[in-house]
Amino acid sequence: MDDGFPLVMIMGLSANKDWWPPQLVRKLSEKYKVVLFDNRGAGRSDKPDAPYTIRMLADDAVGLMDALGIERAHIFGVSMGGMIAQEIAINYPERVEKLILGCTTCGAGRMVPPSQEVLRMLTRTRAEMNPEEYARKYVAPLLFTKETLEKRPDIVETFVKSYSIAPIPDFSYRRQLEAVLAHNACDRLHMIKAPTLILHGKKDILVPPENANILAELIPNSKVVIFENAAHAFIAEALEETCSAILEFLEK
Repeated sequence: MDDGFPLVMIMGLSANKDWWPPQLVRKLSEKYKVVLFDNRGAGRSDKPDAPYTIRMLADDAVGLMDALGIERAHIFGVSMGGMIAQEIAINYPERVEKLILGCTTCGAGRMVPPSQEVLRMLTRTRAEMNPEEYARKYVAPLLFTKETLEKRPDIVETFVKSYSIAPIPDFSYRRQLEAVLAHNACDRLHMIKAPTLILHGKKDILVPPENANILAELIPNSKVVIFENAAHAFIAEALEETCSAILEFLEK
């Protein structure tokens, strides 16, 4: 919808706009002006080999809003995108109507970390195999439940194809990962004024679901929705439930 209220959607670590499930985008676009983009270092955006911070990525997003003439919007961020969304809501409260945080954490101050095995997979170099092989072997197991990997190959294959369109270079992945690991908004989340919806998959091994409750504890006027049979990629695994939760929240 070209004339709907803006909904800015921010992807996570290494991801770009191709990772959003098309069905989700179409459904939300029926009511909102959906804005998708690639974060610094990923997809088709510039990839400077210099330190990144989550605040820098938030400033990038607000700069895009400025360029598009968007004064105020709903902000929906997943994973690293949820960290970016937190920084937008904290530092630019006048630009945020409602806030949606998916499978994310407030950062080093209070976060429940993933296992060491998951961290090893997360930090593995991408240079040793082609993007499709890497996505299937190392990324998909971090994002999807075992049930999805075994019984819903269509979802996995759609993701692998999306991953392979504009894969992130190893050096800028490292820059984004450094920004994620340094993120800490825990002591500032009380500053968020926008009504906030927190979404999380119960089987998430990358960002354990306990982090959703920590966010809810620290953000005023927030609510949590947990998807029982989904992991980090809940937007694909629980697509209909995700759409329903978002639309119900935004339309109140």
